[in-house]
Amino acid sequence: MSYNSFGHLFRFATWGESHGPALGAVVDGCPPGVALSEADIQPFLDKRRPGTSRFTTQRQEPDQVEILSGVYEGRTTGTPISLMIRNMDQRSKDYADVAVKYRPGHADYAYDAKYGLRDPRGGGRSSARETAARVAAGAVARAVLGKTISIRGYLVELGGDAIDRALFDAAAIGQNPFFCPDAAAVQRWAALLDAARKSGSSLGAVVEVTADGVPAGWGAPVYHKLDSQLAAACMSINAVKGVEIGDGFAAARLRGEDNADPMRPGPDGRPLFLANHAGGTAGGISTGQPVVVRMALKPTSSILTPVETVTRTGEAAEIVTRGRHDPCVGIRAVPVAEAMVALVLADAMLMQRGQVG
Repeated sequence: MSYNSFGHLFRFATWGESHGPALGAVVDGCPPGVALSEADIQPFLDKRRPGTSRFTTQRQEPDQVEILSGVYEGRTTGTPISLMIRNMDQRSKDYADVAVKYRPGHADYAYDAKYGLRDPRGGGRSSARETAARVAAGAVARAVLGKTISIRGYLVELGGDAIDRALFDAAAIGQNPFFCPDAAAVQRWAALLDAARKSGSSLGAVVEVTADGVPAGWGAPVYHKLDSQLAAACMSINAVKGVEIGDGFAAARLRGEDNADPMRPGPDGRPLFLANHAGGTAGGISTGQPVVVRMALKPTSSILTPVETVTRTGEAAEIVTRGRHDPCVGIRAVPVAEAMVALVLADAMLMQRGQVG
């Protein structure tokens, strides 16, 4: 099994490499009649696009999406939707050293051990460039979900410096290069990242995604929990090393009465929750509360600081990874995380409709 696809009823597969002519996704299971055009997809790709600030890789990619199939006269047809994004700014010569040396923290050795060969140009299939295709597929998922569900991602921590939740301002997220909801943290993060970049290093980050408007009842107990699907989707994102739902690991430090999400009678006959420690799920099923997912991303492995390694022939060596790389992969992971949450929710919506109508 190659495992290049994800989902059940709403399923997508990505294809392509970092330095190939193009990459893309094929989305299958999309219901017919959904309004969809390239203009609906492009804004999300623009959020992820490289070279938009000094805090991201300076690779210049327009990331213009092309819909090749599955849409007719602005509506989905119910057949596979093929999406393509052309690579325009490859510099394969930057990876000459990588062809003979393994980069610690990258998938170089693991790919060699698995396949017996690898594409060293930007990491090939293991490159985060692949996530552009996920973002395009995620835009299709958003179209399926409709306007009643709002999915919003943002950085809550960079380089160990967390936002002040009391200063959370949703309007600030789109007004700075970090997708940060705390305006006071933006200047601190800029200084942290500038210092790391100038020293040839990198920083990690924590991304949070909140989905509002998810109705109660999505997901399934035991083997298809909504939170387990979200965790799998987010762990599949490059550089993610941990995922939390709701309070996550912090819940282990609470008492039972503090971790509970108390309920009172609501005005519409449904429970009114007084807290959301569970992150919008209970028993693997959505509760109607906002779904909250948080993921930790490691520092970028491609750095200018020399790191000990070995060559493909087993000799001791040092490597400095030159080229154009994100000093913090967490920044451009925000739209990717949003896309993966959207893809899981679209799948959950169709599965709920298929089982209970």
